[in-house]
Amino acid sequence: MGGVLRAEPMWVETFTGLPMGRFEKLLRVVRERGGNGPGGGRPWCLPLAERVLLVAVYYRTNLTMRQLAPLFGCSPATVCRVIQRLRPLLALEPAPRPVAGVERLWIVDGTLIPVRDRQVAASSRNYRFSANVQVIIDADTRLVVASARPAAGNKADAHAWRESDLPAVAAGTTVIADGAYFGTGLIVPHRRRAGRPLLRGQEEDNAEHRRVRARVEHTFARMKNWKILRDCRQRGDGLHHAVQAVATMHNLAMAG
Repeated sequence: MGGVLRAEPMWVETFTGLPMGRFEKLLRVVRERGGNGPGGGRPWCLPLAERVLLVAVYYRTNLTMRQLAPLFGCSPATVCRVIQRLRPLLALEPAPRPVAGVERLWIVDGTLIPVRDRQVAASSRNYRFSANVQVIIDADTRLVVASARPAAGNKADAHAWRESDLPAVAAGTTVIADGAYFGTGLIVPHRRRAGRPLLRGQEEDNAEHRRVRARVEHTFARMKNWKILRDCRQRGDGLHHAVQAVATMHNLAMAG
């Protein structure tokens, strides 16, 4: 059975949102991480470029494996094996270490991602079983710096932040967050207390804080163009791998 999609500019840009040059960078990353290495069974029926395209299309469209199979001219079982094999290789690069004398401003926030795996998710304020994913972006470049492993969706952002490895990643860097992170040591807005209105300077600080922090909300909106983050059917580490892969592709798209 012949497939429809090929690793050609028209199909790549249409189905992944990545220009061909950016897709080739993604392909290079996967190849360098061993994506084309020998397997334990028969040779793959698809070349590496089309296997990477398959995973990118899966994350972008959230089609089922039965729907993807005829598009690539293979079986649903092959689609599953390709995704399982390549998804860890699309992980986000580790956060850069702080450079002495260079000021960096990062922004952290959490987003709820609906997920079918009840071992990962919990009933959340969006009235769905969701996971709380903490993400750090660079305020200047708007690129994703790091993401934490998903926490249950009923956990507060401050609690999810403390339990993640992000505080260690952000050590030595200025990080701002919203009021949900009060008491974490991050830079949060001034809090209005009963009978004590904010001073004019504090109101101005909060307005500037909101203006800068909005960039992480814009980043979440762009990342959720990859529809896997709107309803993740993967189990176990599937959501974590999906967030990492989407962050990598988001950074490639933004870098263009």
